[in-house]
Amino acid sequence: MEKGTENFLKAAGALYDETRIRLLKYIDRYGPLCVCELEEAFKMLQSRLSRHLKILKEAGFLTSERRGRWVYYAIHPNPGTFHRAALEKIRSLPLEIPKNRKVCNA
Repeated sequence: MEKGTENFLKAAGALYDETRIRLLKYIDRYGPLCVCELEEAFKMLQSRLSRHLKILKEAGFLTSERRGRWVYYAIHPNPGTFHRAALEKIRSLPLEIPKNRKVCNA
C-alpha cells in the first residue's frame, strides 16, 4: 500500500469514533491541554484516554509535548488538506463538549 493511501486511511479511521471527534473539538477549542485536564473533562480512565490520543496523534491530528511530568496535546500546527477539512467540519458539528477547567499545576 502506498504511504499516502495508508496515511489517508489512518486519518479517516481515527474519525470513526464519537469520543475522538469530541476530543478533537475540545482540544481545538481549549488546547493545548494536558492528559489530566482531558481525564477530568471527559471523566475517562487515563488508559482509555491515552489510547484515543495515540490514535489521533498517529493519524496526524495531534502533536504532544512533555512539560515536566505532564504531556500536553494540541492540534497539529500544520495539518494536511484532509485534516484541515475534517477539523472545519468537526467545529460545525453540534456535539456537546465539557467546559474547560484548569486542573493541572504545570
